[in-house]
Amino acid sequence: MNLKPIPFLLLVTLNIVVAQNSKRNNSKEEMKHAASGNIQENYAVYKQIALEIWNYAEVGYKEIKSSALLQKTLKENGFNLQSSVVGIPTAFVASYGSGKPVIGILAEYDALPGLSQDAIPERKAIEGKSAGHACGHHLFGTASVAAGIELKKLIESGKLKGTIKVFGTPAEEGGSGKVYMVREGLFNDVDAVIHWHPSSENGVTMTSALSNKSAKFRFKGVSSHAAASPEKGRSALDAVEAMNYMVNMMREHVPQETRIHYVITNGGKAPNVIPDFAEVYYYVRHPRKEVVVDVFERVVNAANGAALGTGTKAEFEIIGGTHDLLINKTLAEIMQKNLEKVGGIQYTSEENTFAKKLQESFNFTAPPIEDANKISPLKTESDAGGGSTDVGDVSYTVPTVGVRTATWVPGTPAHSWQAVACGGTEIGTKGMIVAAKVMAQTGIDLFTDPAIIVKAKEEFTRSIGSYKYRSLLGDRQPALNYRD
Repeated sequence: MNLKPIPFLLLVTLNIVVAQNSKRNNSKEEMKHAASGNIQENYAVYKQIALEIWNYAEVGYKEIKSSALLQKTLKENGFNLQSSVVGIPTAFVASYGSGKPVIGILAEYDALPGLSQDAIPERKAIEGKSAGHACGHHLFGTASVAAGIELKKLIESGKLKGTIKVFGTPAEEGGSGKVYMVREGLFNDVDAVIHWHPSSENGVTMTSALSNKSAKFRFKGVSSHAAASPEKGRSALDAVEAMNYMVNMMREHVPQETRIHYVITNGGKAPNVIPDFAEVYYYVRHPRKEVVVDVFERVVNAANGAALGTGTKAEFEIIGGTHDLLINKTLAEIMQKNLEKVGGIQYTSEENTFAKKLQESFNFTAPPIEDANKISPLKTESDAGGGSTDVGDVSYTVPTVGVRTATWVPGTPAHSWQAVACGGTEIGTKGMIVAAKVMAQTGIDLFTDPAIIVKAKEEFTRSIGSYKYRSLLGDRQPALNYRD
């Protein structure tokens, strides 16, 4: 084979292109290194913010102090703040920069009721507190703010061009805060969204979530003396129990992936008084939103039937409604590379002792503690996971990607007192810092390489198909008192 020599001018051009690409890559890696270094240097600052929010432990739509602290931090770092957006006092949007691309970072900060817990490896509620950060949202909000600040600094210095937005999204736990923000168009100009979630392992999210619709069903009856004149009463509690019985029988006749759960939030006050009011709070979940809508209507029919049979009146209030989660592999591959570079979590000897003690409280065999330092490989999971999130609605509006980091001892379930305990220690803080670094580095990739966003949007368009987004909440306003 005769090989022709490469013309001199072409060779020079190729060398220039290679040099430019190498310079661009070096510059990007330098920015990533600097951003991660700054986050690490401010470890104590971010730890303090997270622990303050952990101590506040404010439930959905009541996160007044938590939201204010994050907003104050962003404002002090040069962000422009829009507070109390979409009619939610604790929701906000913090922005910096101008033009495209517009990159969003999600921040959560609500706690869960009934899960107060001290930062120790045995069950002990904190006196005077009822709620606890059993899903680690105190860490979530703080890490997102930290990543946003680093991207803002790079825009301010002229090293990046575009706009960074940090979205303060309250009431993820059942209140569907992001859904209202999506519905009002706050994400319409955003090109890509980054988020994360506390976990017991490190990995990029490649598993969808369950679509969800929730409501409080309220029954009104007639009060009377339960012994002297029971015939004059109509028990609202009977209606709740009749409804629950019918729904429980219905479980045999719904798609097997369906999840239905409830809690009686008001069943009366005294056994000798026929209750004239009772309330039950329901969740309906399934991997497909259309199935959720169908099953939910059947639950409504059960409520109406229960009211008819007990001589009471029924009404319901929609509380939450979320879509499943669309996965964007294009963005996930970028985030995975950054996670692998940042690495996992190393425990000290004291933290190992804490972890072993905590794992003794599990009613199952826990994975090795060393798993906190491992990075899960990137792979698509076939199921939809076991939970729901209002991030799903964001993912139906803009390409979205998320990472999980080991803020909890390996094996720790979310929504447990053990998760609250970990979140109040260095174990939680270390995982939070990993997440902040990964999000900042992923943001740098999105700002510096327009081709990533183009490809991510193409994948998003294929995934969403002909579906036109519509909220499962209808036109209801935020359920600001759903935790009352």
